[in-house]
Amino acid sequence: MTSRRAFLSANIFREDSNVVRPPGSRVPGFLDHCTKCGDCIDICQEAVIAIDQNGFPVFQPGEDPCTFCGDCATACPTDALQIERLPDWPWRAAIETASCLSMNGVSCRVCQDNCEQNAIRFRLQLGGRAEPLLDAAACNGCGGCVTPCPVDAIALDRQPTFQTEARQ
Repeated sequence: MTSRRAFLSANIFREDSNVVRPPGSRVPGFLDHCTKCGDCIDICQEAVIAIDQNGFPVFQPGEDPCTFCGDCATACPTDALQIERLPDWPWRAAIETASCLSMNGVSCRVCQDNCEQNAIRFRLQLGGRAEPLLDAAACNGCGGCVTPCPVDAIALDRQPTFQTEARQ
């Protein structure tokens, strides 16, 4: 039997797999388990968890990258966030090269400078351009490169087939 809350939330809020939920999120089913208590937001020292327009927590990179400390999952009183799911974080940086300043002849390496994982580097091209290269295996999806980009050429993108999606 479906709970009243789950029934109502299913009708009111559609779970969008492109919305970046906090690390350790239950996928799918986050909206069915989250009570919007805000405990994960209050405890996040990096301030990378915010509230979306429906009152649910979302991962929103800020000035500091996520350290995946697990405090948000530990503070969550429900099964919406679980520390065991942290290693399965499915999000990685994605660079829109057409918007990248460096690809347009402007000297910029702010994403590389802010990547603690050294997952972003640049390859020099003809004409004074440099192509950003992302090592997806080195990227942990912390968001440290997203906010500093002056032209919003970097976003987090869900990578296919991670264990988080299969766990309930």
